[in-house]
Amino acid sequence: MPSATKTTQGKLPIVVWVLAAGAFLMGTTEFVIAGLLPDMAADLGVSVSHTGLMITVFAIGMIIGGPAMALATLRLPQRRTIVMSLAVFALGHIVLAASTDFTVILIARFITALATGAFYAVGFVIATTAAGPQRSTRAVGMIMGGLTLSNVLGVPIGSFAGQAIGWRGPFWALAFLSAVAAAVIGRFLPAAEQRATVSVRSEFKALRNTRLWLALTAAVMIMGGVLAAYTYITPLLTDRAGIPAGAVPLVLIAYGIGALGGTILGGRMGDHKPMVTTITAAAGTALALFLLIPLSTSAVATIVLFALMAMTGFTLNPIVTSLSVRFAGDAPTLASSLTTSAYETGVAAGSALAGVALGSSLGLTGPALVGAVFAVLTLVPLIALAVRGTATRPRVIAQRTPAAGTDAEGTGTEQPAAATAARH
Repeated sequence: MPSATKTTQGKLPIVVWVLAAGAFLMGTTEFVIAGLLPDMAADLGVSVSHTGLMITVFAIGMIIGGPAMALATLRLPQRRTIVMSLAVFALGHIVLAASTDFTVILIARFITALATGAFYAVGFVIATTAAGPQRSTRAVGMIMGGLTLSNVLGVPIGSFAGQAIGWRGPFWALAFLSAVAAAVIGRFLPAAEQRATVSVRSEFKALRNTRLWLALTAAVMIMGGVLAAYTYITPLLTDRAGIPAGAVPLVLIAYGIGALGGTILGGRMGDHKPMVTTITAAAGTALALFLLIPLSTSAVATIVLFALMAMTGFTLNPIVTSLSVRFAGDAPTLASSLTTSAYETGVAAGSALAGVALGSSLGLTGPALVGAVFAVLTLVPLIALAVRGTATRPRVIAQRTPAAGTDAEGTGTEQPAAATAARH
């Protein structure tokens, strides 16, 4: 069978697609909680606000645990790390679905977040390596597309299933599907290592690159801007735009479609014109959010601007993630996990400040204003990156290989001991 990391001209390798499927499951479990909170609270005998800690704990697990797990698994083969992360993900959901103790459920959510962080940290590196420098951003966009698609399909389906068969049902399903994904991904990933032989010191040394921190700052700001508006969009839709409560899920689907379109656009454009694309998209996000303030009394204008904000905001994500991996040089794993942490930090900061603005004299338009400010601030690190440039020097990366005479499939073809990363 041909290696899953090989691809014909213009096409992504199979491994990128299966990693995107894994990202779909990860995204679904993170966001489906919001639609199940009332049922979970009633069944577990705790308040809705207390049950919301499941979202907070998951975010903390992603922010802190992602980099920690990236370093902890640095010496492990990539295939083993990915398969183990999905296996732990499945086990965490089994515990969550079977338990009646809220503390145990919180612990399961935290462990699940650790596994998610490890999956993303290694998955992005595998995808960019398999796709090659000319399609690296597109590969990242495909994985993030799986994550974004979870908002369009996974979360609505999970919420509907939870209402129909009980809140535990979606988590049993996620446990089963992630176990299947572990088997499939384990089948498609090659046994030969496609990663640099690096140390913890090398990973931390990569953090000295100021361009890496500019990219991470952009990730925090743009996600803070988008989620500031998204978190409190429902009261804006119903109380200001006059949209019926029953139609709000349809607007959220429009948001998800816009986000998916932006992710695909960023993946397509990012390899050719990364800075032009990101600066234009950030400016577009800021404009959409600013216009949302005076025009949100119109239902049509609100829906259009909300979807436009999602499209432009999510255009940045695959590009910023790809740049972070690129700027990390020969030690991309920690940088990849920090990018995920940066997005989660933006989610936490944007939603928290938006909540404060909502309760202030700004009222319903406060979250949109907070989001607009975040989006404008995103331009600062992006312009700095454009001035400094994004090109990296060619480098030779030592590869771990199987014993002489055996390839990834065990067919007897010797693998090269080193690979040269092209300038990009």
